[in-house]
Formats: sequence, C-alpha cells, structure tokens
Amino acid sequence: MDEARWLKEAWREFGQAEQAGARANPRIVALFRDAGHPSVKRDEVAWCAAYLGACLERADIRSTRSLMARSYLSWGERLSEPRIGAVAVFSRGRNPALGHVGFWLGETDDHVMLLGGNQGNAVSVARYPKSRLLGLRWPDTQRETQGNEPLFECALAHVLKMEGGFTDDAHDPGGPTNMGITLGVFAAWRKVTLSAGNRVGMIRDLKRIDRATVREIYRRRYWDVARSAELPAPLALMHFDAAVNHGPGTAIRILQEAVGTAVDGKIGPLTRTAIARMPVAEALAAYAAIRERRYRALPHFPRFGRGWLRRVNATLKAARAVTDGPGSETPTKREGEKDMSKTPTTTGSGKWWGHSVTIWGTIVTMLSVVVPAMAPVTGIEISGDEVRDAGEQSVEAIQAVGALIGTLLTIFGRMRASQPIERAFFKGKV
Repeated sequence: MDEARWLKEAWREFGQAEQAGARANPRIVALFRDAGHPSVKRDEVAWCAAYLGACLERADIRSTRSLMARSYLSWGERLSEPRIGAVAVFSRGRNPALGHVGFWLGETDDHVMLLGGNQGNAVSVARYPKSRLLGLRWPDTQRETQGNEPLFECALAHVLKMEGGFTDDAHDPGGPTNMGITLGVFAAWRKVTLSAGNRVGMIRDLKRIDRATVREIYRRRYWDVARSAELPAPLALMHFDAAVNHGPGTAIRILQEAVGTAVDGKIGPLTRTAIARMPVAEALAAYAAIRERRYRALPHFPRFGRGWLRRVNATLKAARAVTDGPGSETPTKREGEKDMSKTPTTTGSGKWWGHSVTIWGTIVTMLSVVVPAMAPVTGIEISGDEVRDAGEQSVEAIQAVGALIGTLLTIFGRMRASQPIERAFFKGKV
C-alpha cells in the first residue's frame, strides 16, 4: 500500500458523485483539470480515465492524459501478476474502442474488486468480471523519476525572474500576487474558499509561501496542464511562460495559432503534426507575435503594456538560448533572426522586411491612428476601424500574391532542374 502512493489520492475522492441537472460536482470537474483537460466543465462526461489520471498526477506520476480508458494498455509496465493499486483496464461492450479503468484492490474467483471513478456515477468500489480484464499496468517508476526536470527547472527559473516578488496593485485584476502565484490560485491550491473573514490571513500566508509549494503549483497547474514537456525545449519555455501569464487553455490556443492548425484548445495529433513540421525558430517568432498582439488588445495595456512586451522579448530571447540537448538539430538562434523590438532588414541572410506580419501590423495600426487625425485637414472622414479593415485586406492580398509567385517559381525551378528555390510564406494574419 505504501508503494502505491497514488491510492492515497484515490481514496480522498471516495464517494464523490455526479450532481443531477445542469450543475456539476466541482470535485469531478477538478479531476478533468488535473488529468490535463481543463476545458471539460461537466460531470456527465465519461470520467473513469479522468479520475485515474488525476490521482496519478497528484501523486507525481505522469498519466496518459487521455480520457480513453484503453490508453492505459500502453502506459507504464505490464504486470504478469496483480498488485494492489495496479491500473486495471477492462473492455466495455462490443466496441473495441470503449473500456473502463480503475485501481485493483483484490479479487475473487471470478471478479476483480476495483476502486474507480464513474462507477454508478460515483467514485466507488465495484466488482468487474475477470473475463473482461484486458491488462494490468504499473507506473514505470524509473522513467517517472528521470522525467524532464532540467527543462522544467530552466523554464521555472525564467518565469520566477519575470514574476518577481510580492505585489498588490489595485489595478491588477489578479490581486495580491507573490512569485506569480495569485491569491485566488493559492486559495484553490489549499482548497480554501476566499472570504472576508480569511482574506487577510491568506494574504499573510501567500507572502510567506515557500519555494517548494511555488514549484509544485507551477508544475501541476501550468507546466503539466499546458503539456509543455511534450514540446521541443525552446517552444516549451515560451509555452510555459504563456501558460502562467495567459492561462494554460489560452496558451494552447496561441500555440495552435502559431503553428497554423485548428484552434480548439486541445493538443492532439493534428497539433503535434503541425508542431513537428514547423521549424522551431519560426514557431517561436509566431508565438511571440501573437502574444504581443493579445497584450495590445487588453484594456490594461496602457498601464502594464511596456512590462508585458519586455516579458515577451525576454522570453523569446531565453527560448532561443535553450537547446533540445546533445545532438539536437534545433538551433538556438538562426542567422538573420531579430528580436521583436528590432526592424528586419534586407541585408545579410535575413528575410525581407515585407515578410514580417508584425511590421505590417505596426504599419496598419499607425495608419489607423494617423489617417483619422488628418480628417479635418483633408476633409475626408474615415474611421480607424475602416483603415484597419482595409489594411488587413491589403496584407491578405499581398500574402496571396506572394504565395502564387512562390508556387510558380518553384514549378519553374523544378522544370529547369535547378537548385531548389527557397520560398517564404506568411505564417499568420495581422
């Protein structure tokens, strides 16, 4: 029992049940969050895998982070003999894709006693026929111990440098914050509901928060939920910083927009493929540009904007300095790349400035301010929104022409059996 430490987490949820009607049990919703699916807010979604995954994650064991019970058939190590606390996977009906998963507690001649979620719509102990048992798995403890800690520690050091110490700015919607941990997040971590009666004491405790607790909050609520460890090291650092500053769900959407795939807030096969196909340096630049654009759209930008933009540039610089380890083919910085605060030129091996969506965005933004201001002189009435709309249409037209010319040049080059022509395509929209 001591070895299966995840069972302690599992028993803590014993008896939690779905709520009837439109309301959802917040403890069950929290299981989805801790299993890597914070977008799920309903307790009627099948949650046996969410329960098991959350219990493993809370015990510092990496789960499959999938809501499919059968995903655990390829997780960890296969057991030839049952053990208390083992992950047991069962079939469900005739559909080979469906299943059920829980923790092995014991057995009779014909049945397995299973501690699991979504058993009678609750966390309970139930019997399942041995004839339906598909496999028993145990965490690969050696692999879990090794993990990806050096990268996380590097990313965490950067975030803590960006966040600083305790602040309580009345204009900051996050409220009292220490080392980037807001009072709301701290209270949720402690499973305490903030009230007028305990607020002062919680702020006092937040000021005294220890580094070990800070580390665990960042790892579980941001690093793991945003699935940063699954990304190339430079992109993982950028993504983790965004998860902390924008929220994990928003960070995933920014990542998807940056690599040009469907934006649904879930890292699945299509997102992984898009990440693998896009050069890391380009993904980083696109990611940083989107973050800058989002900051500029926030109502608090006039007060905090300068610091936010400095953070993006500092994070981009730090990410470019990270490598994927020995033998990595990912360069820390490619020749010709510039910081976001610098203007691309046509010299050297850098890209022509016209390829930069950030530059076009700056131009359009500038015109949307200048042109309306000239209305009294020119006698032409035009709004900033109209200028921006026209500018966006012009940029899209330029992108389309550029793509067409690049395609025609490539076809021509192949016909002439010449050297491959390098093509540049825009990777986003203003």
